[in-house]
Amino acid sequence: MARPGAACPPPARRVMVAARALLFWALVYSYCGVCACIAGLRLLWSIGRRPGETFRWVVRENPPACLNDPSLGTHCYVRIKDSGLRFHYVAAGERGKPLMLLLHGFPEFWYSWRHQLREFKSEYRVVALDLRGYGETDAPSHKENYKLDCLITDIKDILESLGYNKCVLVGHDWGGMIAWLVAICYPEMVTKLIVVNFPHPSVFTEYILRHPSQLIKSGYYFFFQMPWFPEFMFTLNDFKVLKSLFTSQATGIGKKGCRLTAEDIEAYLYVFSQPGALTGPINHYRNIFSCLPLQHHEVIMPTLLLWGERDAFMEVEMAEITRIYVKNHFRLTILSEASHWLQQDQPDIVNKLIWTFLKEETTRKRE
Repeated sequence: MARPGAACPPPARRVMVAARALLFWALVYSYCGVCACIAGLRLLWSIGRRPGETFRWVVRENPPACLNDPSLGTHCYVRIKDSGLRFHYVAAGERGKPLMLLLHGFPEFWYSWRHQLREFKSEYRVVALDLRGYGETDAPSHKENYKLDCLITDIKDILESLGYNKCVLVGHDWGGMIAWLVAICYPEMVTKLIVVNFPHPSVFTEYILRHPSQLIKSGYYFFFQMPWFPEFMFTLNDFKVLKSLFTSQATGIGKKGCRLTAEDIEAYLYVFSQPGALTGPINHYRNIFSCLPLQHHEVIMPTLLLWGERDAFMEVEMAEITRIYVKNHFRLTILSEASHWLQQDQPDIVNKLIWTFLKEETTRKRE
């Protein structure tokens, strides 16, 4: 059956495209306004209840010991020639072994991969990166420096600067978005792709427009379009929002997961409590609607998609739809008791699933 609208003459098609774009941007800005109003009401409620606590912000001056745990690897830096930016990463495993490159999500940093740094260093050179704007990596001041094409190029340039021409690429959440796009744009650089709790970008952009429930769950994408206010909301009550993301019943790691310790939480607070530390990460999201919706793109390398079914931000239905874009062996595993923070929530299971996938023959075709 022919696709609806395929036979439309060029003028009519242009009108349809323009109308769809207008509807898309109207939706973006309208929902951004709604999110801003909700955040404002929450702020007023907090001020009314505990005015003294609302604006408390403690800058952690010294990192907790876990961030310098030698079992996690060595802290390293690399400066990219073209952009001039210096990137921070933690590396474990011997140089010369195959590279496994780990891309974190939001609001995370290299430390979210601590379980994988320990696990895979026996056979890989494992590199957990601080993405552009995060942690000790340089953070350009202008939001235009965080467009998706810049983030994709960062990964390509880092790979080359590390002395590699290919890698096993692993991404979670926003790092998963970047991993998908790197695999699409530079397929020769990715031997195997592993994504945790993020669908193919085309699935995400199409699904969110058709499912109001996902639109609501992705409300922070719209809220982050505003200048300075999202960063301010994160600092309230000494970063209560940040802490609750990982620990609350609604969004955090559940009872059956590997919950974050007090020191783990302090590691996150140390990184994101620094002045200006939230602007770079949120700037990633401030450019997303200039690049979306994306055109459909195929992924040609073996791909593993891992998904925590109790994800509070991403609906599990998107995981299965992703299958249609992978033109090679595709394995999907959904963990029923796991949250959005899957590699921290169920590290032993996740590591076992990754090992199984890595040892499979790359010549297998999509199931």
